[in-house]
Amino acid sequence: MTGRSLATALTLCLLLPSTAGHASEASDKVIAAAIDGFIRPAYGRLVETTADLGKSMATLCATPSPDNLAAARAAFSRTTATWSEVEIIRFGPVTEQNRLERLLFWPDRKGTGLKQVQAALADQDATATDAARLGQKSVAMQGLGALEFVLFGTGADELAGTSAAYRCTYGKAISGNISSIAADVDAAWRDDNGFASQWKNPGAANPLYRDDNEALTELLEVYVNGLELVRAVRVNGFLGKDAASDKPKQALYWRSQGTAASLAGNISGMEALFVASKFGELVTADERWVADSIGFEFTNALAAAAAVTGPIDAALSDQAKREKLGYFALVTSSLSEQFGTRLSGALGLTAGFSSLDGD
Repeated sequence: MTGRSLATALTLCLLLPSTAGHASEASDKVIAAAIDGFIRPAYGRLVETTADLGKSMATLCATPSPDNLAAARAAFSRTTATWSEVEIIRFGPVTEQNRLERLLFWPDRKGTGLKQVQAALADQDATATDAARLGQKSVAMQGLGALEFVLFGTGADELAGTSAAYRCTYGKAISGNISSIAADVDAAWRDDNGFASQWKNPGAANPLYRDDNEALTELLEVYVNGLELVRAVRVNGFLGKDAASDKPKQALYWRSQGTAASLAGNISGMEALFVASKFGELVTADERWVADSIGFEFTNALAAAAAVTGPIDAALSDQAKREKLGYFALVTSSLSEQFGTRLSGALGLTAGFSSLDGD
């Protein structure tokens, strides 16, 4: 039930202590807290930022100017930062109707999205300027990656004048589509009779979660799979073994200078979920050091990401910033061990290891 970039090869068998009743009650509280303390508020913020993005695009198209273009670009960056925090939840409503891929089609190693976006701009495809119709098109041309090229790619500066009317209208349609998807996912999570209820109430009749073990497994996978996504796909996709093998244009949001902010958003989302759910409090008092260690490493990862500023190609050319990226990757590896081995061990869990699916 994870995203397309990662296989769900991770298999976690939860071997909870003999105090089954207490463990079940504690598990239920953790899942409920994850939903009410992080997931619902995070999607609520995404709805707000995507709505603001839509307004900024509408203003830009109605009154093109350098200031309005700057405002639209800033709204885009706020949206990607907000999305980065909640995109770690790669199961549930966001996986329905290809919503995850429609919001962000990445990695795009064959350049499919770029080609389709460029073709739409070149042909001035009228069907791509309506949000509802756009939502039925290729996932590669209707999400954040497509909008980034519209706002920051070749020819984007023309949006400040009157010569890029089609480009702006297409961008406005993308923002409307993104806003609609965010609202749909938000509504699905807030439905007390929907997916959230299934996750909070495992049982023999539940088609998704038969017991507390399976429900908690889903939460643990957020971290194990999410950290692998951040390290193996996001960072290692552009950070080479040496400077000569770096690939800055393979970095997510490189055009909008949002690469490091996205990495920080992923980690801050995991940290916020960990704190809100009180997942670490399931361990005994003697093992509470594991949760403390996880918190310490979250702080280290966020500090490293914050030190990487400016365009990613310039950051990679700066030895100090490049070392921070390497340290960030190292810390995410440590966090993977903390969750996949130490926390699971402290809870009496046994964990397999996830692997990438090759996307």
